[in-house]
Amino acid sequence: MYIIIGLGNPSKEYQATRHNIGFDAITRIADDYNISLDTKKHKAICGKGMIGSERVILAQPQTYMNLSGESVRELIDFYKLTNKDIIVIYDDISLDVGQLRIRKKGSAGGHNGIKNIIAHLGTDEFMRIKVGVGDKPKDWDLADYVLARFPKEDEEKIREALKRTSNACDTIITKGIEEAMNLYNKKEG
Repeated sequence: MYIIIGLGNPSKEYQATRHNIGFDAITRIADDYNISLDTKKHKAICGKGMIGSERVILAQPQTYMNLSGESVRELIDFYKLTNKDIIVIYDDISLDVGQLRIRKKGSAGGHNGIKNIIAHLGTDEFMRIKVGVGDKPKDWDLADYVLARFPKEDEEKIREALKRTSNACDTIITKGIEEAMNLYNKKEG
């Protein structure tokens, strides 16, 4: 069993913002695999289903980004899994819009949601898919940038990135993370 966790902030005001790309990815995966996001527990909106022959839990933590680790810890403890059984999806400003980067482990890189997950798990060894949202313009505040919506010209790239993220989760689960890294850790274009 795997738990796929997409990071974001709850409430309408944050929908479709750069920081909520993880939530959007979970919605896309739910659509692709006919999984209903219909349960609220473990401080998250969750859904159970299958990817390939593997059971999966999809989760959108409802703790707000900076406390994401609370929900991740509860999910892992309840399902008696380990940090090796989760895939975390989140935004990354150091990647071009729509670019994916899959990793087995790594630092938080300044991302507060990841920082909190590392603190709650006591390790940085968990699979993650970073989705590029582009670097902030020089005159923007970082919080304002990540909490803003994508401009029209980026919408197609984002839709494509969400499709690739869903496919990457399938690859990680059915063929392993090495295969997924080989397939998806390259620049599109």
